[in-house]
Amino acid sequence: MNRSKREYVKEGERLDDLQIKGYQIIQSPGRFCFGMDAVLLSSFAKVKKCECALDLGTGTGILPVLLAAKNEGDHYTGLEIQKESADMARRSVALNGLEEEIDVVTGDLRMASELFCAASFQVVTVNPPYMIGEHGLKNENEAMYVARHEVLCTLDDVLRESAKLLAPKGRFYMVHRPFRLPEILAKMSAYRIEPKRMRLVHPYADKEPNMVLIEGLRGGKPRMKVEPPLIVYQKDGNYTEELLQIYGMNR
Repeated sequence: MNRSKREYVKEGERLDDLQIKGYQIIQSPGRFCFGMDAVLLSSFAKVKKCECALDLGTGTGILPVLLAAKNEGDHYTGLEIQKESADMARRSVALNGLEEEIDVVTGDLRMASELFCAASFQVVTVNPPYMIGEHGLKNENEAMYVARHEVLCTLDDVLRESAKLLAPKGRFYMVHRPFRLPEILAKMSAYRIEPKRMRLVHPYADKEPNMVLIEGLRGGKPRMKVEPPLIVYQKDGNYTEELLQIYGMNR
């Protein structure tokens, strides 16, 4: 990397340390910034040696960068419809010297199967919009609204395109909200991405879960393992040991 890190960052943007391999990511406070859900998904998903992974709706590229840092996969691709976010993702890839491992494609998730060859990925990851239509308050910032609400893609779009792009027995990883679990499980099975593994994420041990991590298998047989819950905070408000480990804070 010959250029100064600051040469990759535009005015109004910032560099965030990812606490792994010295990697950093470019973000803009005026756009949607990654959160805990993306970090948890990057640890829940697995990309094995010689496998290729596609991240649908990659935003600023957080998942491909973290997956590349944590796995031995052959190649990672991020697909993002918002040009400004895709540009930040490409600059983050270059900033970390990952151009040979990660590609960022600007395009519509709903037409992903037209952009890539059928059954060409062993892994698909997605951190999709959680809210249906007008559910929740509409944010005046269009970029954030698109990231949080099913405006440009729906759960059906995600599953339909994933089913087309996954190789037989390919794995699908998603983070979502528990209140949509009945719909998620039913639709995964309908698209022949059989739910195989699930883990609920609780803010505190005595609180309801606010996230769910799901793994599906393309063409798999019905049988799902429910893993022990992941607890984010201890009673005193500090992260649990597992969360510290996931974030790389106790290394």
